[in-house]
Amino acid sequence: MAGRLTYSGHAKAVLGLGLPLVGSHVAQFLITLTDGIMLGRYSVEALAANVLGGTLFFVLFIVGSGFAWAVMPMVASAEARGESTEVRRITRMGAWASILFAVIVIPVMMVSEPIFLLLGQEAEVSADAAVYLSIVGLGVLPALLVMVLKSYLAALERTQVVFWVTLTAVGLNVLVNYALIYGNWGFPELGLRGAAIASVIVNIASVLSLAVYVALVTPEHTLFTRFWRPDWEALLRVFRLGWPIGLTSLAESGLFAASTVMMGWLGKVPLAAHGIALQVVSLAFMVHIGLSNAATVRAGRAHGRQDRRDLTDGAKVVLFLSGAFAAITVVAFLLIPEWMITLFLNPDEPERGAVIAVGVGLLAAAALFQLMDAAQVMALGLLRGVQDTRVPMMIAAVSYWLVGIPVSYVLGFTFGLDGVGIWVGLAVGLACAAVLLLVRFWSSAVRAVGEVAEASSSA
Repeated sequence: MAGRLTYSGHAKAVLGLGLPLVGSHVAQFLITLTDGIMLGRYSVEALAANVLGGTLFFVLFIVGSGFAWAVMPMVASAEARGESTEVRRITRMGAWASILFAVIVIPVMMVSEPIFLLLGQEAEVSADAAVYLSIVGLGVLPALLVMVLKSYLAALERTQVVFWVTLTAVGLNVLVNYALIYGNWGFPELGLRGAAIASVIVNIASVLSLAVYVALVTPEHTLFTRFWRPDWEALLRVFRLGWPIGLTSLAESGLFAASTVMMGWLGKVPLAAHGIALQVVSLAFMVHIGLSNAATVRAGRAHGRQDRRDLTDGAKVVLFLSGAFAAITVVAFLLIPEWMITLFLNPDEPERGAVIAVGVGLLAAAALFQLMDAAQVMALGLLRGVQDTRVPMMIAAVSYWLVGIPVSYVLGFTFGLDGVGIWVGLAVGLACAAVLLLVRFWSSAVRAVGEVAEASSSA
């Protein structure tokens, strides 16, 4: 076919689309990371509460993000077919679904202390985490709308603005944290509460900035005109594609949330070390998320054109790029773990040495699952691009909950390996998911696109 991309052409296209998305996800995570660093330097108690409360917030947020993730492949396919009206319908109803989800989960975050106590967490940490969550939970609505607008812009391959808005949000978060956590510039010293307030302010500022950009730069889609009018057919389609994505993300985030709960059983110091190590690992994971988003958009456009060759060549390239970065992180986790962990700790913290000792072991265990973690998120991105979400949801549930969590518990507690055993269990669950999801993509999704293309050419 004339004009077909070579592998290097695919790499250029993926990186051109993906690098701003990678930058956006890294910047987005830097907001969480700076919270961890600044609270860790405030006190280990504040950091532990932030880890616990932030974990529940993230679990609920990631479930709701399924509707935003659904917007990306649907808009990409519609745009490839030249259907502007469909782009508007999908994006609006993605926002509707996100708003409805936020209304449901905000009350849960307002009364979270009994949940933490039921999960066996220490009373003091549970109380502090509940206070943090009662404030930061208000930011879930603007945060979900940010995700919808980011998915819309990514599907249109307008990723530069997403990066710059998110990067600006990092700077704003640092400034507000500095003022409210420590009581600088005449503001009250609010500690953990200050970090929560900063997060809400940043999310509101981000969604307003993106909304203004969308209104000015993509007026042809008129996203906000008569926004209040329902489109039940489009809402149902977004829901059908989005809820399996949300539950898939819940299965994975639930795996790490369960590991956080189990680390809490081991005490405050292991929980703080786990929170630090998890943030380091998650920062690296943001690169794979960005590439996975690029894979979703590229696969969505190939799916819209029913171009099997473009789909498979693009998949090979994105898997290679993600694998190459994963290899780099393995080296970093094994060679400089102590330096990474000390970034989060006050030099005068009495328990600094104990936290570092636990954290170094956790990062060594994390090195085990870098390639598998990259492979599973790439496979999920590709499958979402071809709008295959229900079977991947079941694969994720089995891999993470029926394999990963039980192995974590057995290694951590039955065999007495503590935190390292819990993290090795994570590696096992991720490896299982990676293998099954890759098999699903190559054996089923690719074949289905090929069959549709052949049927269309013979008609």
